[in-house]
Amino acid sequence: MSRTLDHLMIAPVLLPLAAAAVMLLLDERRRVLKATINLASTLALVGIAIALMRMADGSPIAGATARVGAYPLGDWPTPFGIVMVVDRLSALMLLLTSVLASAALLYSLARWHRAGAYYHSLFQFLLMGLNGAFLTGDLFNLFVFFELLLAASYGLVLHGSNIARVKAGLHYIAINLAASMLFLIGVSLIYGVTGTLNMADLATRIPAIAPENRMLLEAGAAILGVAFLVKAGIWPLGFWLPRTYSAASAPVAALFAIMTKMGIYAVLRLWLLLFGAEAGASAGLGGDWLLIGGMATVAFGAIGMLAAQDTARLASYCVLVSSGTLLAAIGMDQVGITSGALFYLVNSTLVIGALFLLIELVERGREAGADMLAVTIEAFGDEDEAEEGEEVGFAIPATMAVLGLAFIACALGIAGLPPLPGFIAKFAMLTAALNPSALPGTGPVSAATWALLAMLLLSGLATLLAMTRTGIRVLWASADRAVPRVRAIEIAPVAVLLLLCLVLTVEGGMVMRYMQSTAQSLHAPHDYIRSVLSPAEPPGDPGEGGA
Repeated sequence: MSRTLDHLMIAPVLLPLAAAAVMLLLDERRRVLKATINLASTLALVGIAIALMRMADGSPIAGATARVGAYPLGDWPTPFGIVMVVDRLSALMLLLTSVLASAALLYSLARWHRAGAYYHSLFQFLLMGLNGAFLTGDLFNLFVFFELLLAASYGLVLHGSNIARVKAGLHYIAINLAASMLFLIGVSLIYGVTGTLNMADLATRIPAIAPENRMLLEAGAAILGVAFLVKAGIWPLGFWLPRTYSAASAPVAALFAIMTKMGIYAVLRLWLLLFGAEAGASAGLGGDWLLIGGMATVAFGAIGMLAAQDTARLASYCVLVSSGTLLAAIGMDQVGITSGALFYLVNSTLVIGALFLLIELVERGREAGADMLAVTIEAFGDEDEAEEGEEVGFAIPATMAVLGLAFIACALGIAGLPPLPGFIAKFAMLTAALNPSALPGTGPVSAATWALLAMLLLSGLATLLAMTRTGIRVLWASADRAVPRVRAIEIAPVAVLLLLCLVLTVEGGMVMRYMQSTAQSLHAPHDYIRSVLSPAEPPGDPGEGGA
């Protein structure tokens, strides 16, 4: 492994930090330059994420076998220093984030980036926080990156201010400040019991916790879990989400589709690492609650979709259905179900992101004056006359046909109809759940498995009904509506995201193999623990890692 590739592990944090800092120094009127820097940085993150994924999965440039890369900042010994960790899951989340961010940013360059100040800097700070949270191997630094991405999201959710956006934004800020307080309380309790916050080190210490301290440890873990589940939107902690996501601007709402998955990632990572099969008396802590809460979230989201009269709120409830499905799948604690859930995570994030971008284009021609969605473009005295007077891109022909086809693709993708990747993911989860013979010592199919089966089928049916009704209402029934003016730079990101979903279908076998390897490493995190605690030891060497 070359040292250059090792240093690449920190690039997803340093690159957006540097780009955001540079853009803060530039005059706000130089939007073309800021947009160029932002786009270059975001596209570079895509390339970096691909390189890190190849490293984590094993490739010619990374060596013959897969590896977990640990990057100790300042070369401080583990567990005392800050460490960044790259494995299959973190590399997958980095790539998914950068791809979705690229699409949202490209869409915003048509008009939205001019709707307020510091948009490009906040965009990069948000990416820095997300990437750092996916890479960190330490609970305290997870809190730091968590707060950084939340601070940037506070500015972005208010971008292009209007009354609904401000109200929803203030609600969003209050909820997340409360979740941050719970985060600190949970981390403090865990540190007080174990004396460490390094995730790998915690995994080695939790099985040996004294019985009199275990209740305090589990209380801290439960409080920490609540903080993550608030971000994931679990019922009944997710009432804030539909209002906030539906009020946000289109590119911000699309980018926020990965924000919810940040909570899912934290639950998946920490629950399997700290409270997996080898956690002693704390093994499987809270698994039943994840399963029940996930199913309740799916039910709430499905009812919300059927009741929604606003297209943006419909998309927001789709986010809740996605989160609930993933949480319930995690709670089942099976490798096969986890691999299908990871496939579902990627597909649902891409499709919901595309839907949020598409909604503004579909709704644009329904009312006079709705073309800009009540956005007031702030006059900063732009130095670029062409930018001040013109929009980016050119109008596309056959607008309604293109929008209609894109909406149908989103509806089918979210509902999970064959042969699209949503169906492949659900089929993989159900196959694993209904095949107990693949698990040693298991008996007949459990009631929880039948409940998961019913949940996946009914949520798909509810999604299809709600999307069909909405499509008829906004695309078909309004025969006298004005045809919206849609530019190529706006529809192109939607097409790219949907095309990626098609790629997931065509390359489903290869993608599923990656997800299965990822799920296996999550359920058996020995390589992760050894690589973090013994970074000098080559991956795959025999011996015990630990503290």
